[in-house]
Amino acid sequence: MLTLAIPNGGHISSGRKDFSGTAGSVHGLEVEYFPFDRHEMNIDVDKAKAKIEKMAKEENKSPKLGMFGGSLFLFPQPIRELAESLHNVGATVAYDAAHVAGLIAGGTFQDPLREGADVVCMSTHKTLFGPQGGAVISFEKYAEQIKKATFPSNTSNHHLHNLAGKAVAFAEMLEFGKEYARQVVANAKALGQALHERGFALLGEHKGFTETHQIAVDVSKFALGGDTERALETANIIVNRQLLPGDIQAGRHYQNPGGIRIGTSEITRLGMKEKEMVEVAELIKRIVIDKQDPKKIKAEVTEFRRDFQKVHYCFESARKAYEYIRIR
Repeated sequence: MLTLAIPNGGHISSGRKDFSGTAGSVHGLEVEYFPFDRHEMNIDVDKAKAKIEKMAKEENKSPKLGMFGGSLFLFPQPIRELAESLHNVGATVAYDAAHVAGLIAGGTFQDPLREGADVVCMSTHKTLFGPQGGAVISFEKYAEQIKKATFPSNTSNHHLHNLAGKAVAFAEMLEFGKEYARQVVANAKALGQALHERGFALLGEHKGFTETHQIAVDVSKFALGGDTERALETANIIVNRQLLPGDIQAGRHYQNPGGIRIGTSEITRLGMKEKEMVEVAELIKRIVIDKQDPKKIKAEVTEFRRDFQKVHYCFESARKAYEYIRIR
């Protein structure tokens, strides 16, 4: 299996056995990593092609699966550029859209199935704002294999109450998804710019910080990621610590890495827009850079949040949700 290393954005489920990753520990896969360009925050296409060719020539090393996507996900990945190389050695091309499914649905991100992926897996509760769960999309020719892999191989039942909630969320995505996805990305870019102007180092600065809902902030000049996460949480600002490229070499680990990851999907759903991102950035700066007491800032965060109580990009009533039927 070829995938991204965890500090380069790969998800722990694609990790090696010695990292307790699902791919290694449960499925017994030998995990190799795509070469990564830290400056571009993306897979290095030329080096990846060379690695695929080299692995194919080695005994029992030819890739069977190329897994794109991941957990730290700032820019579209080169599926179109690498799918042919992977297919030529008999590999399946997969794409982990857990974080970006709502952006794909909203038409603001890449379209993996039409760029060369054979199968896409996703969460239904991140930028695709439904109940917790997952989904797999692919082509008709793989339908039976996917169905059997799902049931009975991995699951024995499903939950209809959860399915109904997903149906409403999907209908809302059809109705409001384009507007929502555009605002999510606009907010992420605006928050990145506001943090940059206040002295933070962000990954992907020369590319506008992000093309998704996420920004990655290197906080190692001020504190480590775990400490920063806890300080911000004390003030009711929820982010998560994030391994960054180079953290392992610097002796940092996942519990207290060099960065934090911030997403804008939830605050966008609460109605915040670009001007609010400036206020959010200022609150974060006061805690992380200025070292002000998070407990005192918590009251300001609570007051700021008081104006954003309504969920946007959704139906106003349950009746509207259930009346939303499009026959195709």
